[in-house]
Amino acid sequence: MSYFNVRVYGLLINGNNEILISDEYENEQYFSKFPGGGLELGEGLITALKREFMEECNAEIEVTGHFYTTDFYEKSSFNNSQVISIYYLVKELHPLQLNFKTTVFDFDENTNQSFRWVNLKDLSEDSVTFKTDKTVVALLKKTIS
Repeated sequence: MSYFNVRVYGLLINGNNEILISDEYENEQYFSKFPGGGLELGEGLITALKREFMEECNAEIEVTGHFYTTDFYEKSSFNNSQVISIYYLVKELHPLQLNFKTTVFDFDENTNQSFRWVNLKDLSEDSVTFKTDKTVVALLKKTIS
């Protein structure tokens, strides 16, 4: 059975021109992506994104604008669903209180997720794992250059 998998992600850029990246290990796969995740039934996109930031980053955010919605076919890396991802520009309402890392997949004990800042000038398609995120990186690079 195939179905749609709607995902929502936040592009959080700090005052040092760095973007927040989430490194994760799930379903026996390592991957790097932008913070966010799946829409739950009955939930709107903005509500879902705010919930995901609270769950992942313990952070309240404000959505400042739409950036990109998937416009090509992408099969999920984890199941048979078709992934549709929506990306928003966001800003934090309070400074993030996370144990930021400088190395990829540098997980604290008993966790499978870590966060790091990547300078926009150093950001490349290789900084993220999934096809849609790579598309967003290319668009971001065009926007800021």
